[in-house]
Amino acid sequence: MATVELRFSASPEHVRTARLVAAAVARRAGVDESALDELRLAVGEACSRAVGLHAIHGLTSPVRVVLTEGEKSFSIEVGDDAPSTVPAPRESSASEAAEDTDELGLAVISGLVDDVEVLSAANGGLIRMSWPTATPSFP
Repeated sequence: MATVELRFSASPEHVRTARLVAAAVARRAGVDESALDELRLAVGEACSRAVGLHAIHGLTSPVRVVLTEGEKSFSIEVGDDAPSTVPAPRESSASEAAEDTDELGLAVISGLVDDVEVLSAANGGLIRMSWPTATPSFP
């Protein structure tokens, strides 16, 4: 089981790099070419969500992306260090906007990935996604 771990500072400009790395590793792991566009979009949404949560909470820790090649599947975990509750900002409209953005991002990910799990705790959250890999064909 091969694993690639990527950590990047919570900056929007690094999300594109995470998408490209995820697609390259997924291709190498045997994820079907037709699923790579959805994979890229899902990783982009998950990483953008993590970057946004870090910004809302004023966190400087990195966003974590773990890419794991299993025997019959390829999984991606995107982790953040944001607590599961959104802090109460000075304006309630900012809090509502953050929650709406979070829900929209999760809805997009759920629409793109059949096997997705969202976990959140006081010390951070995790989005776990997986795709089937092609089984090698032998002559």
